[in-house]
Amino acid sequence: MVSLNIFRLALTLICLTSLSLVSSAPTSNATSADLSPKASEILARATPSAPHFVIYSDKFVSGLTGPPPVAQVTGYNVFALSFLLIEGAFDKAIEWTWLSASERASVKAEYAAAGIKLIVSVFGATDAPTSTGADPISTANTMAAWVKEFDLDGIDVDYEDFNAINAGDGKAEAWLVSFTRQLRTQLPQGTFILTHAPVAPWFSPGRFGGGAYLTVDQQVGSLIDWYNVQFYNQGTSEYTTCDGLLSTSSSTWPKTALFQIAASGIPLSKLVIGKPATTGDASNGFMSTATLAGCLQQAKGRGWNAGVMVWEFPDAAASWIRDVRSQAFPE
Repeated sequence: MVSLNIFRLALTLICLTSLSLVSSAPTSNATSADLSPKASEILARATPSAPHFVIYSDKFVSGLTGPPPVAQVTGYNVFALSFLLIEGAFDKAIEWTWLSASERASVKAEYAAAGIKLIVSVFGATDAPTSTGADPISTANTMAAWVKEFDLDGIDVDYEDFNAINAGDGKAEAWLVSFTRQLRTQLPQGTFILTHAPVAPWFSPGRFGGGAYLTVDQQVGSLIDWYNVQFYNQGTSEYTTCDGLLSTSSSTWPKTALFQIAASGIPLSKLVIGKPATTGDASNGFMSTATLAGCLQQAKGRGWNAGVMVWEFPDAAASWIRDVRSQAFPE
């Protein structure tokens, strides 16, 4: 994904009583009225179950600061403000900070009522954290603190340090593993969303010396809620038919179609299919909404239901996801 490059500290520790309430939430008969305000807040923020309908937002939109009105993104359940970089927030992420605390609270309430989580996406195409020598622990701490300071529901790791992955020496994978583990110490699972957005080829067995995302998943996959897989920007004919997207990828990036990735050990339930909204939102990999809707229907018929991701608002909005969901996940 491409950053446009336009340009409350950590929350109070939750008491042990609140933590015990949260951990028992799935089987408890307690209502929100029985819980402390902090416990109720955590339960409301808990990781949503599949399917996930994710939309990124990085473009400047005249007259709009921060997320759009809910009506414009009806049909999605995750909205990703992009991007938070090592040097700070930019684009839609910094716009979020421009809103007052009361304005942010109002937006959060509106989105929560519509069942939409607000998260921040980090890095993108602008940052190369491994190659530039960023420390994974301090970077994770800083970014997690930003998420909590500005009261978001989680974080998406859009790591695009291609040189580091291509080096094949395992340093990129080790960086991502350390970064992810530290994020989880600061943003506990079940309380905050933590996703990654790898390009599909990074799941190709034997193509990268360090194992790319197969290694990442083996080591910290249990800490990652799902993958917003970028099935685009990888070649003019890659992932542009239902067969190429779902069943059999080309020899250029072998075994990286959806069900091939699952066959390599990645949980099918975590593989969200990512696509660009228009031909202008990516170099290649675009599918029309009608074609993509048909592919999703095929995939669901084979046991998949993880959901779909799109890059980006406002090129995609409520009508885009309505059309894409129409056959497999009608509203």
